[in-house]
Amino acid sequence: MARKESRRLQELRKKVEERPYEPLEAINLLKETATAKFPESAEAHIRLGIDPKYTDQQLRTTVSLPKGTGQVVRVAVLAKGEKVTEAQAAGADIVGSEDLINDIQKGMLDFDCLIATPDMMPQVAKLGRLLGPKGLMPSPKGGTVTTDVTQAIAEFKAGKLEFRADRTGIVHVMFGKTAFAAEDLLVNLSALQECIDRNRPSGAKGRYWRSVFITATMGPAIEVDITALRELKIADVV
Repeated sequence: MARKESRRLQELRKKVEERPYEPLEAINLLKETATAKFPESAEAHIRLGIDPKYTDQQLRTTVSLPKGTGQVVRVAVLAKGEKVTEAQAAGADIVGSEDLINDIQKGMLDFDCLIATPDMMPQVAKLGRLLGPKGLMPSPKGGTVTTDVTQAIAEFKAGKLEFRADRTGIVHVMFGKTAFAAEDLLVNLSALQECIDRNRPSGAKGRYWRSVFITATMGPAIEVDITALRELKIADVV
């Protein structure tokens, strides 16, 4: 059964025209339609011309949002020996080795990002079924398998996000909070666009960008003009 749409959302939809908006115009409209009773996130939903069932058309990478995410990021680290002390000193929220792996197997997922040192990965493999669907499985591509845990912790707490295209070729990424200044959200969205272009899969053929929509957590979808977004340079916004 289709979920009944609230009267609030029905009224907000009336403010959105069925056309691509200039990036800053779209963001201003996003902020205007963020009327929920809690701090909403700004989300981007980007459909790409890729088929992730082929290995050379998969997109999984990280983006550092210049203006941050607006969220408190809880970082867990799987490490041994001196790396445990290093992670604790760098501000990790949870640090452990076999004990932490056991806790995760029992359902403890009180973190937003899981970083692991390479020597821990053989044991981390057993967590794949649990962490994979939640996007929490450490990976070298995502920057979450590393020997430099100090830098990794600092980057993820400062606004670095890992993302991937889902099986339909759509990327879903939070790029800030609706309470951010419009210009700050635009800087973050532009950084995301540049990252997706820079990491274009080798097997992607034809038109790469198909559509871009942004929305507040509980707001209506707003289409963004792809050409205008890709022509925008962060230097022009800052």
